[in-house]
Amino acid sequence: MFWLICEVKGSSSYLFDLGKIVKKHSQWQNVVAQIKPFYTVKCNSTPAVLEILAALGTGFACSSKTEMALVQELGVSPENIIYISPCKQVSQIKYAAKVGVNMMTCDSEVELKKIARNHPNAKVLLHIATEDNIGGEEGNMKFGTTLKNCRHVLECAKELDVQIIGVKFHISSACKESQVYVHALSDARCVFDMAQEFGFTMNVLDIGGGFTGTELQLEEVNHIISPLLDVYFPEGSGIKIISEPGSYYVSSAFTLAVNIIAKKVVENDKFSSGVEKTGSDEPVFVYYMNDGVYGSFASKLSEDLNAIPEVHKKYKEDEPLFTSSLWGPSCDELDQIVENCLLPELNVGDWLIFDNMGADSFHEPSAFNDFQRPAIYYMMSFNDWYEMQDAGITSDTMMKNFFFVPSCIQLSQGESFSTEA
Repeated sequence: MFWLICEVKGSSSYLFDLGKIVKKHSQWQNVVAQIKPFYTVKCNSTPAVLEILAALGTGFACSSKTEMALVQELGVSPENIIYISPCKQVSQIKYAAKVGVNMMTCDSEVELKKIARNHPNAKVLLHIATEDNIGGEEGNMKFGTTLKNCRHVLECAKELDVQIIGVKFHISSACKESQVYVHALSDARCVFDMAQEFGFTMNVLDIGGGFTGTELQLEEVNHIISPLLDVYFPEGSGIKIISEPGSYYVSSAFTLAVNIIAKKVVENDKFSSGVEKTGSDEPVFVYYMNDGVYGSFASKLSEDLNAIPEVHKKYKEDEPLFTSSLWGPSCDELDQIVENCLLPELNVGDWLIFDNMGADSFHEPSAFNDFQRPAIYYMMSFNDWYEMQDAGITSDTMMKNFFFVPSCIQLSQGESFSTEA
């Protein structure tokens, strides 16, 4: 049904499997029940995502006034919201104070002074940097104070009468070195001890995000941090452990369908997408799609897209595959989605399907040539529907957002339900 709607409308569209959000939360509870998740709203702020997670009882990590307002409209308590922007606007600090969002992160004296002047009830998590070594190079140290500088920041907090209640660190999902968690937790323990010298009562440890969404990775991280938490922050110590998963919850829940709107054939020896020329006489195809980096593929500007799309049309198993590259509609040299992949020959009007598109894909689209934001179609299997209700989420709680649009939920035996938003 989803693909049929896409073909009729002719625009790129998302299929959102709500059941996968519920499954991810169950997986989290099964593997790392001792850690409370605070979902990173900027990863995907689709109202339905926020509604489900609010009903499941997660907290929310917000980067702006807009995000704080979104989750509070769902009835989320201010105690379940963290203001995590590393560079806070004064007006937004004042907004957080006004609505009772007290917990926030900070990594410098400058940020502390802004907080002290504009939020007298702030409860601050000191954001420390981690040695996130990727490929032998020093990782991103842009945000987070060094362990060496922590004493100075704590001294400033004491002078400014800002309450420091805990520590935060973040390790990228791209990091493959388990030792980074060892160092980060050891550093966090040092900061807790250091803060005690200044008379601060620390009771929160935030281990950040960096969860890819696979159960295996979650289990691997838990295998590393569990014994360390038992040593540094044992149960009964009064320390609350939290985290900021984002793509973990939403990445696999969204599938994107895009349409081929233009096509070029080039000779293999003239193919200039950065792929080594083979000298073959076979043609190389360049396809242009109705969505790109100024829309659903915005994250492609900062990271490689590894997924090879699925072709949504039947073709023979022995049909030849051709070197192909995929581009967005903007005619911009940055708007390359897939540099090189093997696909059967496609025609204008054919559809490609991209899985795992739920994270960092929901940005305002470019106004170029009047390309519109993709529609979202919701679905859930009967098994997931029953599992959701077993988790305590009623249809009235979760589905209220869907009735804001002139569509209906379709439920029939053997079918999923769907609606457009």
